[in-house]
Formats: sequence, structure tokens, C-alpha cells
Amino acid sequence: MSRSVRVGDVTIGGGAPVAVQSMTNSDPTDVTATVSQIRRMQAAGCEIVRVAVPSTDAARALSAVKAEVTVPLVADIHYDHRLALLALKSGADKLRLNPGNIRDPNNIQKVARAAQEHDVPIRVGVNAGSVDPRFTSGGEVTAAGLVDAALWQAEVLENAGFTDIVVSIKAHEVPLTVEANRLLADQADYPLHLGITESGPKLSGVVRSSVGLGLLLAEGIGDTVRVSLPGDPVAEVEAAWEILRSLELRQRGIAYVVCPTCGRTGVDIAGLAEHVRQELSDVAVPLRVAIMGCPVNGLGEAERADFAILGGRGQGTIYVRGQVSQPKVPESHLADLLVEEVRREVGLAQHTDADRQHTNCQANTHSATQGGAHA
Repeated sequence: MSRSVRVGDVTIGGGAPVAVQSMTNSDPTDVTATVSQIRRMQAAGCEIVRVAVPSTDAARALSAVKAEVTVPLVADIHYDHRLALLALKSGADKLRLNPGNIRDPNNIQKVARAAQEHDVPIRVGVNAGSVDPRFTSGGEVTAAGLVDAALWQAEVLENAGFTDIVVSIKAHEVPLTVEANRLLADQADYPLHLGITESGPKLSGVVRSSVGLGLLLAEGIGDTVRVSLPGDPVAEVEAAWEILRSLELRQRGIAYVVCPTCGRTGVDIAGLAEHVRQELSDVAVPLRVAIMGCPVNGLGEAERADFAILGGRGQGTIYVRGQVSQPKVPESHLADLLVEEVRREVGLAQHTDADRQHTNCQANTHSATQGGAHA
């Protein structure tokens, strides 16, 4: 089991549930935009948020952001160790240092001593795209070299008496990332932050991340995850929860069982599923919802689900807790009536956007206490 590290009010490692994190992509000096983005991420289930700190202005702005949010903030530091020192003064809950571009042991130890004074952990974040040439093999990036780069900076921190260390090793290539993290897990007990970096746009990025993170998490390797995707970081959070939910490591929100459709299908399954998903996107209570197109597998899935639609020709039946609730519902009413059933059961009314965000934040806080698995 990995050692335990606290990031604000979130525990990483030590058998704690695998934590979900993401990173803002707003201008870090634009406090209003950054706070707005963080609140949306937190409402989606993000438990730790990383913010880029590329300048002194960004480091100073962190304090204003910190005053407006409740989620722990990680200051992402590259090249200049002095930005880490400023970020600590601004209230960062965690630092990320890149050993590929912060290489002076004296400067690293200055950061370590300051972080210890503030009781703030440090992530040693190694990326294949910025690995220190000392740890390549004739210019080639290898799993062993990535591990050596991570352990080198961790040792520098340890030599300064600093032990609240999290480590990440990321690459675009899934096999390289998986091999490196397996090696690291065998050699050290640091909590591991998992991710596939530069994973690709939308579908390819989600697939690549799911394969890489899924392989490691299924082996009990990994204590916190970030799915790296271009665009809205809320999508990263949603993808991370889907991965954890698929492996039954964490439960939050609705797990959808949706018919893949075939020639037997008599209703618009894709349209129904998307309508229901959008209308229930604010539900954080763990539920199973099935939307099925015919009785072949549909009857069994409807009976196993908390809520379900079992489609026929131009109509369908709504199930609640395995029992028929509303038979022979016209297709045009199926999605809305199912949504009403779910909201009635979980005690939700139609919320304004502000109400929905408040509800999600409360439910997310509760979900962080639920069990996860880590070997």
C-alpha cells in the first residue's frame, strides 16, 4: 500500500478512494474566469484542481482564487522554483514540480523546506516530453529512465527531510506509461498520480486514457487520476468518473446501461439516452439507469436497474426498481417521464443553474467519503 498524503481536505494514497482531479485552462491571472471554471469542475465531481503558474502575476492571483473556492488547489510549476515559493505564500495546497526543467538540487531543496513550513505536499511530475536528457538512453525515452528521473527528484526532496511526496509518470504512449508506473510501484511507496498525457482529441483521448488508466487501476496501481483532454476540463472530470465507475472503484452519479441497437429496435435509443443524460446531469447520487430497445436483453437489464426504459415499437415501458411503473408510454414521452421518476425518487425538483451547482457540490463532498479500492 502507498503512503498517505493530504492535499487540503483530500487524502491521496494509504487506501483512500482514488481521487479525481483536473486542471484549469483559463488565464490564471483572470480570477473571475478561473473561479467560474473551478466551480463547474467541482460540481462535476472534481476533488483536486491544478492551476498553471507560469508567472509571478499568476502566482499572486492564486490567493484571490483560493479565497473563492473550497476545492484544494495545486500550483503547477515549471522552470522557475521561485514561482513555487510565491505559490506557497498564496495558499497553494500542493505543488507540482517537473524534474525535467527544475534540476538544481539546491533550488529543489529550498522549495522542499518552504513546503514543509506550509505543510504542503509536492508532486514530482515526470512527462516523457520534457524528461531530463540525463535519464534518456541515447535520446530514447524508456520506462526505466522515466522512473529514474522521478526517483532522483524524490531523493533530493527526501534528503531535505521532506516526505509528503506524490509521483506521476506520464507519456502519450499507453505501454510506456503502464510499464513505467508498474516499475515505480515496485520500487517505492509514493502515492501515484496517473494520467496519459497529450492523449488526443475527444474520442481518441478518452479511449487512450481509459485503456492506460484502466490497466493500472485494475492492478491496484494509482491513487489519483487526471484524464488529459483538450477543451473544457469538465469533460476530463466526467471521463475520470466513468473510468472509476466502470472498475467499481468509486460510485458517483448515474451509470447508464444503453442498448447498442439493432434491427429489432423500435424507438430512438440514442436520442432517449442523450435526453435523459442531459436532464439528469446534476444527479450525484449513485444510480443505474437502463435504456433498452427490445426484450432480448432489455427485460433483464430493466429488472436489474434502478430505473429503466424498455422500448417497443413507437412506445415503451418505464421500470422503477425492477417493477413496471408506467406501461405503454408513447415514445415522445418516455424520456421526460423517466426523468420525473428519477427526480421523484432522489428528492430533486427542477433546479435553477445555481441550485444545481450547490446540490452537486454537497453531493460531491459526500461522495468523497464513499469507499474505493486500492491494493
